[in-house]
Amino acid sequence: MFKKIFGSLSKDIGIDLGTANTLVYVKDKGIVTDEPSVVAINVRTEQILAIGKDAKMMMGKTPAYIQVTRPLVGGIISDFEVTEKMLRYFIDKIHKDSFTFMPRPRVVIGVPLDITEVERKAVEDAVRSAGAREVHIVEEPMAAAIGARLPINEAIASLVVDIGGGTTDIAVISLSGVVTWKSIKIAGDELNKNIIQYAREVFNLLIGESHAEEVKNKIGSAADTEDEDLEFPLRGRDLITGLPREIYITSSQAHEAMQRSIATIIDHIKSVLEITPPELMADIHERGIVLTGGGALLRGLDKTIALATEIPVRVADDPLTCVVRGAGFLLESPELLHTIELQTSR
Repeated sequence: MFKKIFGSLSKDIGIDLGTANTLVYVKDKGIVTDEPSVVAINVRTEQILAIGKDAKMMMGKTPAYIQVTRPLVGGIISDFEVTEKMLRYFIDKIHKDSFTFMPRPRVVIGVPLDITEVERKAVEDAVRSAGAREVHIVEEPMAAAIGARLPINEAIASLVVDIGGGTTDIAVISLSGVVTWKSIKIAGDELNKNIIQYAREVFNLLIGESHAEEVKNKIGSAADTEDEDLEFPLRGRDLITGLPREIYITSSQAHEAMQRSIATIIDHIKSVLEITPPELMADIHERGIVLTGGGALLRGLDKTIALATEIPVRVADDPLTCVVRGAGFLLESPELLHTIELQTSR
């Protein structure tokens, strides 16, 4: 009875619990939260000091008693308690303007394709501990396809490549189910590491992860761009002298740094196509590949994949929010949600 009362006063929400960013969709309101999945903790008192953008600004700049942590690694919860506190913070933030003193929302949340039963239960328990009365778990490529407005419930193949922060999920979807798929741990974070490694090896310069991400976002490219080479300042510690140094990195050098990881993603797309039934291959060749997730915003990625696979490739509208928009759509479509949701422990 109390659950029903609290439930009627709570707002149904869809969550994209990503390695890099957490997005929250509220029914009838749209996307209300888009924050980095980063938490700053005072290790002496176990008190949470900051969550989201404020915590991300502290990365690499904290004294010993402040620990800045990312509670998700490769799309999987690595720190249960911190994830629970982060989710509770977002749920309470959404309900702060309402009269609900104990929000009990219904939650739809996305998970990677290769998640194990134990990892899936950890996601469910974290969301329930954060205050949810009902938890519905869906696969992220499925939610991304719904968010990209693809006809997932028809007998037509849709090939979705969801490139997030920790994982890249490649899935062929037809009749509200995933037919063939692959999930790899090469995504946005790995591309950042490639740039850090390149700066170390080529320039003898040690740079931070946030700075590497900035380089990727500003001048990073999946295609070789020697004809329009952009430059960006690279600042860090000189590994020879130990002093601060600034050099300029070009977009063709950034491409060279990330080339191997991009080639690996393309190889896995090809391997998914190799095991796809021929009837669905005909649809994919006609309809093309759809890129979703933050990694889809990398310049020239669609053209590079199209060139390698000889299949048309397009980037979904606002690819960063596809998963959370799909989760939001499922809140209003209980029949479709019942068809595609994964089994939970309750």
